Amino acid sequence: QLQFVESGGGSVQPGGSLRLSCAASGFSLRYHAVGWFRQAPGKKREAVSCIADSSGTTNYADSVKGRFTISRDNVKNTVDLQMNGLKPEDTAIYYCALVPDQVWRICTVAPGYDDWGQGTQVTVSS
Repeated sequence: QLQFVESGGGSVQPGGSLRLSCAASGFSLRYHAVGWFRQAPGKKREAVSCIADSSGTTNYADSVKGRFTISRDNVKNTVDLQMNGLKPEDTAIYYCALVPDQVWRICTVAPGYDDWGQGTQVTVSS
């Protein structure tokens, strides 16, 4: 079973920044397309951003374009999400996951995907 550990969440004021990190246990993320997803209370989990395995192609939800940046750190074996200009509506639990390598077209998990980690809480409020 795949295992992910998400970290870097916290509480910030609107306009603040956080950097989330997704680490994998037992395998290298550099050979996989990876995505960040989030789930706010009472809402469905939604895609935030994905990054392809080798091409570096990225995909962002419209709501975070220009504010969030996804990147890889192959030395640390992580996929990071730099979040700037945070808004209260960004408040959610953030998760990472493997995604099909069609990032150029869509950012989503495969049907039936169930290897979600614990996530990391991001709270944006004044």
